[in-house]
Amino acid sequence: MPKINIEKQDSVKIYKIRKTLEELAQKSGRGTELITVYIPKGKQLHEIVSTLQQEQGTADNIKSDLTRSHVVDSLGKVIQRLKLYKKTPERGLVMFCGALPPEGGGPLGSETVTVWEVDPPKDLKQYLYRCDDHFHVDILKNMLKDDNLIGFLAIDAKDAGWGLLHGDRVEVLSQTGSGVAGKHRQGGQSAKRFQKLREMELSYFYNRVAQTTREYFIDIYPIKGLIISGPGPTKEDFINGNYLEYRLQNNIINTIDASYAGAEGIREAFTKSADILGDFRMVEEKKLVEGLFREINTNTGKGAYGLEEVIKYLKNNVVQTLIITHNTNQYRVEARCKRCRHIQEEIVERPQVIPKKTQYASKPCPSCNAMEVEANEQDIVDYLELLAAKTGTTLEVISGNAEHGNMLASLGKIGAILRYNPGHTK
Repeated sequence: MPKINIEKQDSVKIYKIRKTLEELAQKSGRGTELITVYIPKGKQLHEIVSTLQQEQGTADNIKSDLTRSHVVDSLGKVIQRLKLYKKTPERGLVMFCGALPPEGGGPLGSETVTVWEVDPPKDLKQYLYRCDDHFHVDILKNMLKDDNLIGFLAIDAKDAGWGLLHGDRVEVLSQTGSGVAGKHRQGGQSAKRFQKLREMELSYFYNRVAQTTREYFIDIYPIKGLIISGPGPTKEDFINGNYLEYRLQNNIINTIDASYAGAEGIREAFTKSADILGDFRMVEEKKLVEGLFREINTNTGKGAYGLEEVIKYLKNNVVQTLIITHNTNQYRVEARCKRCRHIQEEIVERPQVIPKKTQYASKPCPSCNAMEVEANEQDIVDYLELLAAKTGTTLEVISGNAEHGNMLASLGKIGAILRYNPGHTK
């Protein structure tokens, strides 16, 4: 049976890229002055720099003084950043740059030229340069899609169901009845004739299943592996009869004895496939959350949840693995006094970030009473990553949309498996 090679991806890196793309997708320029540059793997940087310098010369022809200034400055900033690289990064590089108004808006001319650099999650093969009123993020968004697809076929003599493991969920695609008569013949038929008719019906059903399987898992979803499950010998009869198209036949990674076929059989097969699919991100995430709940439910003292409690344990170097859902959407707002360096901080939801920063900046420092307080925000995952790096803690960002993500949401969307029980006294 074929072995599936799954490239491990850094969940924190993927989270950051997705967050950056969401932020960039919402930005728009006052004119066609936002720069997008995709530099593919292996492309010579000096060629890109030369192209952008030519674009700078062309930009001198822009009639609007402000737009011309913004485009020239943005191209200059990108060129400046590129010259810091000795060579193109291993997977390529994506840069976004443009003059954007301050957070919360501002008058014409208050824009600041800002640049973002993104290390693509996969090998970048496409070159792109655009100067537009928005950033072009679709190519990177498509690279974030999980292309490690696994097909499921759950079959017995009565039913068949098709499912797909992709991204953060197992999806039941469809199911069908066989129409095949039961094993017990009705009156008026000889046992031999009944058996012959039943075999013909089964063969017709198998051919129908094989055709649908081909349509789903070759034409629509090009899978990396196929798992066939079901009760009794039906699945083996189907496989051994070579009904499947040869590419699918060669792609069978396992057969599983299950209690059900159809839609219910898909879910059962996925549950029983954890060992085979151990490298798949969804299965990894499921194991992480189940491990956390096991520590909590068995009262070992090594399971913690809730943002405040987890951060306390993290700062005390007690956390082994920290788990947070991608849709937590919280930020740490920090206010630092420029005079006495006193720090105030609070973790808030995204809509409260600007009001909280305004509140901090408009009040005197509680330590020295100076009106020199500067406020900044930090995504909660970035903050937790810094704390985790200091203590050797593993940080995992999991999907908040899947079933295991919903389980973690019931605990406040964050949990931790601890190195030891902090409440244990010797």
